[in-house]
Amino acid sequence: MAPADRENRPSPDALLAEAHREGRGKLKIFLGAAPGVGKTYAMLEAARERARDGVDVAVAVVETHGRRETEALVHGLDVVPKRTLEYRGRDFEEMDLDGVLARRPALALVDELAHTNISGSRHLKRWQDVQELLDVGIDVYTTLNVQHLESLNDVVERISGVRVRETLPDSVLQQADEIKLIDLAPEDLLKRLEEGKVYVPDQARRAANAFFSRGNLTALREMALRQAAERVDAQMISYMHAHAIQGPWPARERLMACIGDDLAAESVVRLAARSAERRQAPWIAVYIETARHLSLSEEVKDRIARALRLAEELGGEATTVQGDDVVAEVLSFAKARNITQIIIGRPRRHRQRWFGGGDTAKALLARAEAFNVTVIGRENASPSPIARIRRDMPKDWLGYGLATLAVALATGFSVLIDMWMPVPNISVAYLMAVLLVAMRLGLAPSIFASLLSFLIYSFLFTEPRLTLAITDSHNILTMVFFLVAAVIVSNLGSRLREQVQATRLSARRTGTLYDFSRKIAAAATQDDVLWAVVHHVASTIHGQSLILLPENDRLAIKAGYPPEDTLDDKAAAAAEWAWTHGTRAGAGSATLPTSPWLFLPLKTVRGPVGVMGVQMAGAGIPPPSEARLLETLADQAAVAIERTALVADIEAARVAGERDRLRTALLSSLSHDLRTPLVSIMGSASALVNYQDTLSDDAERELALTIQDEAERLNRFVQNLLDMTKLGAGALKPRIDWADFRDIVGGALERAKRLIGQRKVRIDLSDDFPLLCVDSVLMEQVVFNLIDNACKYTPPGSAITVWGRPRRDKVVVEICDQGPGIPEADREQVFDMFYRVKAQDAQIAGTGLGLAICRGLVEAHGGTIAAEPGINDCGTCIVITLPLLVEPELLGAEEKV
Repeated sequence: MAPADRENRPSPDALLAEAHREGRGKLKIFLGAAPGVGKTYAMLEAARERARDGVDVAVAVVETHGRRETEALVHGLDVVPKRTLEYRGRDFEEMDLDGVLARRPALALVDELAHTNISGSRHLKRWQDVQELLDVGIDVYTTLNVQHLESLNDVVERISGVRVRETLPDSVLQQADEIKLIDLAPEDLLKRLEEGKVYVPDQARRAANAFFSRGNLTALREMALRQAAERVDAQMISYMHAHAIQGPWPARERLMACIGDDLAAESVVRLAARSAERRQAPWIAVYIETARHLSLSEEVKDRIARALRLAEELGGEATTVQGDDVVAEVLSFAKARNITQIIIGRPRRHRQRWFGGGDTAKALLARAEAFNVTVIGRENASPSPIARIRRDMPKDWLGYGLATLAVALATGFSVLIDMWMPVPNISVAYLMAVLLVAMRLGLAPSIFASLLSFLIYSFLFTEPRLTLAITDSHNILTMVFFLVAAVIVSNLGSRLREQVQATRLSARRTGTLYDFSRKIAAAATQDDVLWAVVHHVASTIHGQSLILLPENDRLAIKAGYPPEDTLDDKAAAAAEWAWTHGTRAGAGSATLPTSPWLFLPLKTVRGPVGVMGVQMAGAGIPPPSEARLLETLADQAAVAIERTALVADIEAARVAGERDRLRTALLSSLSHDLRTPLVSIMGSASALVNYQDTLSDDAERELALTIQDEAERLNRFVQNLLDMTKLGAGALKPRIDWADFRDIVGGALERAKRLIGQRKVRIDLSDDFPLLCVDSVLMEQVVFNLIDNACKYTPPGSAITVWGRPRRDKVVVEICDQGPGIPEADREQVFDMFYRVKAQDAQIAGTGLGLAICRGLVEAHGGTIAAEPGINDCGTCIVITLPLLVEPELLGAEEKV
């Protein structure tokens, strides 16, 4: 899209931002330089004015600190009661977020936006509560002091010596629809402090005395004014973008330095930095990358990259814009960023481009009517003509050799045609040769081919032939047109070649980013992500790459391609600098440039996650195009690494939660299921000891049987715990052998004889039920646990059925009861450790381990187990499926006898 078309259309980003704000509440922040300037008072006055206009206003939280004039403004407004939270033995009052949401006023007053909520609140910070109010469409008035902004926290500490603990992200201020600056002169604020009108807690009074000094308040006042001005300026630019308003609107000075490929690039950057510093204005350095950029020498590309890095080091913003028309792109970018002054260097005359290129500075001066343009002079040290010729001499002799060969082939072709079939316009053959040279080799070889074609054509095909003299005036005009046409064709052909190369480079970059995104998206673990990153980066730059992550308070190499384990002292220092300061360091940068590696910080919105190091082939530095690609890859790598870290954190939190749940369940089981049999054992034993002389034989036997039953119950509980521990550790291995399932069921029923009591057990195994290759001891434990579980939930006199049939390559066994059944939602969870189905009346004793052990043992045999509803939805059937192997031919030898 042409720059002019872009200027006449609203910005999609601005339109999306406005659409996002629709339906949300409006946020108005009363911003002050320090406590006591009157933010809360001003907020209440504005709210009362809105209430008089008929707006539904509610006070969510307002801290009056006992000031009568502030309390008087609260009187008459609807106040949502606060909620009380206990913390460390004390009661604290916090804003009742749910109460405000239920009240749903049109406007809510929320004081002290940076406040940290008491533990137990829904959100950690009050500004997060405000975000929730805005999301449901409630307008919010709130107050904020400038020292609570996160980006100014260290600045405030350096100025005042006081560390502000409660901070909020700068993005919260940027989201405000309106900012009202509450300004008060330092003298008036100090007077209010002396009069006791500024609330200061007793424990913070000493720090406040150091904080409220005239110098500190002046500095904070300046920061507040600047923050308010920057926010208003950002709102103005957003409005211009959303409404397709062409700038500039010179409400604030904003400078732009235009970087070219000449020697004046760094001078332009320095002048822009000095001018911006004097005016306290933001500034940006811009380089317009055209198709011609690919044909520039590496020296010129490095010069452009140094100028862009210099701009960042001097506090400006550096960016690159792709386009064909340099002046049009400069003006379009300046209008989009509301630039007021453009600074550009005047190129040397021998660097001006032919046929429409012209002097960029002159063209900009002619078209930039709405901007102030500053053109700096040429470099004083102009090279001598001999040095210039030596510098501009062709370095790629192969291109000129191929151009000469192309002209020679065109000459031979033309001579043959002229001998056998004379053609008056034989010069077209030379134009074709010039066009091919331009498309393949670039501008300089094509110009050389044009001049060479002109001389040969004049020598061989114009009268008098075999001489450069031209006697016919028509031939003179033809030769002039031929030379002009050849030069134009060479220029157009070279531009086409540059555009094709630019398209290929753009496609390669896009493909590289796509492949990289696909690889890191498919990587599940951090090691996979790191390997994908270093391998892809190394192949992209045709060099080496590595990733360093923090480990034990220092950086450690986590991945490298080709594998790299150590770094020398220079490289290690550069990596540490990049990690500590969050900026690039090493080769090609302004910090520790002697390092053989260039290190890029891996940063996300949560902060730095590591460092990526790259080393170009031949120990060179990456050109600007590769540098931008590396930065993009570094950003994607940082997000991918953070993703794996978040996944690990979530998994760790899940495991910790599961561990706590299991610990709680285990303690609950121990406290209930151990205590009950122990109480019975202790009671029976105490009766035998204390009342042995008065007890009959039957009574003694009954007490002894009680002790035996409860001891067996304890033994089963402990055995279940041991089995579960072995299963979890993978130490329980089945000892497989052929066994008759009828014997397994019989053994389990014998062990459960006392548990079965008056219940009926029906065995229904088919006559052709085969032998099973199982561990008979473990499988008997499975059947016993299932019968034990069935006995717990079936009343006396009911039936328990053991049913089994072979099914092709497997056998199916069902153990059914006539109990209350298991709800459908719990049929899978009952096989989890310590899970118990919630009972409506009374909870039956149990640990919740029996079915979990059954699943572990059955799966160890290669089978499955599931809970299904009983016949006619009465009771529960536990269905076991085991693989069926070919039975051994035990009687084969006897039958042959």
